[in-house]
Amino acid sequence: MLSPVVTVSIFQKQPDPQAFSAGEVIFEEGQPGEHMYGILEGTVDILVNGKVVETIETGEVFGVGVLVGVKNRTYTAIAKVDSKLAFVNEKRFLFAVQETPMFALKVMKSYSERLSRVQRMV
Repeated sequence: MLSPVVTVSIFQKQPDPQAFSAGEVIFEEGQPGEHMYGILEGTVDILVNGKVVETIETGEVFGVGVLVGVKNRTYTAIAKVDSKLAFVNEKRFLFAVQETPMFALKVMKSYSERLSRVQRMV
């Protein structure tokens, strides 16, 4: 698996990272989406039905579902602390996978583990 350092380096290549203040909503459950996110700096809470189910940190990815056929967000993401995020649409994701094929495995593993945790919570 890729280390958080490698994941961060992949996302650092993306233009225009976004800054989110502590407590700021990144996206909400049920919203449509076009991007996955990588945490360059900071911490993000993942909530389902208003309950924190996971806290993720620098080097982690989230919001992947919309790139693999899920139409709407299945959870809410909120910056726990001031955070800097890079975002990737489907075209950029496919390019990153071509450059670093192991990146796809990390993303799939992360998505699968998060989905399993969320399903246990519901």
